[in-house]
Amino acid sequence: MFKRLIKGLAVILGIGLLSTHLYAQEGHPLKGSWIGEWTGNSDHGDFVLIVMDWNGEEVTGMINPGTDNMEIENVDLDPSNWSVEISAGGHTIEATIENLELPSRSLAGSWSSSNGRGAFEIVRQ
Repeated sequence: MFKRLIKGLAVILGIGLLSTHLYAQEGHPLKGSWIGEWTGNSDHGDFVLIVMDWNGEEVTGMINPGTDNMEIENVDLDPSNWSVEISAGGHTIEATIENLELPSRSLAGSWSSSNGRGAFEIVRQ
């Protein structure tokens, strides 16, 4: 009986360690598909879809994939305060990662271009 108890505890401990390891492997905080709004954007409309990936060296991706797409040119992430600046197609997005610990984290801030500026908020899907 004692051996079964030890085996059972070992299995529970192993599952616990494995689940912690898997949770820690989520990846780069900007990786994924994000949906939201950049209010007042007369060039592209108020709704925005951003797809970002991390290749081990830089964040790459696309804003509004499809006929209205803009390739992401540059992403600067400051982990000291989780601020992000994204440049694409003459647009600059300045935001902060909110709810970093959640899979459905968000980016909130503002966008600007030569044609205007406004509020910006997207949520990772």
